[in-house]
Parts: sequence; structure tokens; C-alpha cells
Amino acid sequence: MAEMDSALDRFQEIETGKAFTLQGPRVLKVELSETSVMAKNGSMVAYQGDVHFEHRGGGLGRLLKKAATGEQLRLMEASGTGELFLASGAMLVHVLRLAEDSLTVNGANVLAFETGIEWDVTRVRGGTAGVLAGGLFNIHLRGTGLVALLSDGEPVRLDVSEAPTFADPQAAIAWSGGVETSLRADVQAKSLIGLGSGESFQLGFSGRGWVLVQPSEGRPVVGV
Repeated sequence: MAEMDSALDRFQEIETGKAFTLQGPRVLKVELSETSVMAKNGSMVAYQGDVHFEHRGGGLGRLLKKAATGEQLRLMEASGTGELFLASGAMLVHVLRLAEDSLTVNGANVLAFETGIEWDVTRVRGGTAGVLAGGLFNIHLRGTGLVALLSDGEPVRLDVSEAPTFADPQAAIAWSGGVETSLRADVQAKSLIGLGSGESFQLGFSGRGWVLVQPSEGRPVVGV
């Protein structure tokens, strides 16, 4: 038994006392006490203590936006006292802290955020082409608190102020406040660029800030 325990030591739970703690690269532990957290529906893999879950639709305005845009983000609120472990499809988890700032995230790449952060569904400019491109309706986060993002593979952060920057709509997972987006159509480039979708649309980024790009068009959303 002792030999088995020593073999599992590298999987020991990591204790930091912080609100968000990574347990390796793919699992997030959330310490619940007097605060609660918003998390992707179905992302709970384990919890310890007295934890309660409740679906949060986000109000009528956001529900109408999600119905019109096909946005597949569903959130649950976790509250109580204990430790909550979150993950999604064994994707990589990244923790960021907002300090009176804003962040826009592809809905499929949101894992969790503290409830003090305001959120809404936003749309990339570009007219009806945005609907055809898909993945152009995102989640805008604003305020102060912790945010956990998901990526399918190790992402790269690009400084959009250095040069005109474009990305596949599903590969761009998040961008900082101060960055403006636009939609670019290039019919001649269809099936030649991107990661295999054959889309002729790219997201353009400008302003001062950064965009986080994953090496994937993301994974199919199941059970939303």
C-alpha cells in the first residue's frame, strides 16, 4: 500500500489557499467560502464540502442574444463552502486576473470566473457575414476578479499593436480590453488558409493590447 501511495504522490492535490489554483495544466480548483463562482455548465469533475449548484441564464436580454446568435455558453453558479474542481475535455486551463479591466472570450473557451465580474454576449462587427463565419459571438467580461480560460493546446499571445493581425475565428480564444475587432472576407483564400475549415473569413484585430490564439479550431461542444 505504501508503495502504491508513493507512486501517486505526483498527483497530490495542490494547496495554496488562493481562490483559483491549477491542479496540473488541465484542472482548476476553486476555494469556495463567502464568494461564489460562475462556471461552464457540466465542467464540475469533483468537489469536497457543502457545495451547491444553480443554473444561471444571465437574464432575459442575454438569453435572447444567445437564442439569436447560437451562442452555446451555459453557466452554472457554484456556492457554499468547500473545494470545487473544474475541467473541460482535458483542455489546458489558464488563470488571469482582471483589475478594473475588460476581456473578450470565445464562449467555448470560458471555464470559470468570479461572480463579481460582469458579463454579456457581444458580436463582432461585420454584418450578416458574421453569422456565416460562426464563432463570432463572444463573452465580454468586465470588472475585477479571477478568470479561467480554456485552450486546445498551448496558445500564443500576439501583440496586435505591432502589425495588422488576423486569426481564424475559432482559433482566437480571447483578447484584451482596448482591442477592436473586424471581419475580413477573402473568397480567393477559401480552403487555403486557417486550420481546415475552409472558411473565407478572418477576424481582424487592431488597437493596443493582445490576442490569445490556440493551435486548434476548438472541440465540438457536447451536452449544452
